Amino acid sequence: MRYSYTGKNIPITDDFKDRVEKKVSRINKLIPDDGEVYVTASKIRHQHKLEVSVPLHKRMLRAEVMDNDLNSCIDTVVDVLEKQAIKYKGRLRERSRRNVATGDELSYIQESTVPENTPDVVIHRTKRFDLKPMDAIDAVMEMELLGHSFFVFRSAATDEVNVVYKRKDDEYGLIEPE
Repeated sequence: MRYSYTGKNIPITDDFKDRVEKKVSRINKLIPDDGEVYVTASKIRHQHKLEVSVPLHKRMLRAEVMDNDLNSCIDTVVDVLEKQAIKYKGRLRERSRRNVATGDELSYIQESTVPENTPDVVIHRTKRFDLKPMDAIDAVMEMELLGHSFFVFRSAATDEVNVVYKRKDDEYGLIEPE
């Protein structure tokens, strides 16, 4: 594993690096050894914030924790990453055992029209990412691993941009272009 550290308002010490590497090594049996681990530690007022991202093949394991103690942040982040890795491995095994349909289990919705008197949109942050071809089930798995409420992807079947999202009733929806 290769580690990349970033510190914001906090120095990155060798002791901190050793502790993170020792704790993250717990999940080495679940993820490939040739991967990267991105660690960002910051201090916001009296709280420590620790973000750890582990990119996998077409997936991303990510955990973000805030706490008063940096050592407890490390423990909690590794616990979250371990749960995500176990869930990811289990879904890969489950998916390989059965032939997945093209997303019939998802709920479909139609896009609503935008009213004319909409407020101005102020963009504070822009994210750019590659749209990977995948089916709706893979997109839902990726969304759950990231902990987001929606996910944009390119459909492997139609090669069009689609969006999956989590509904309030804990079901999933899929938005497809016409």
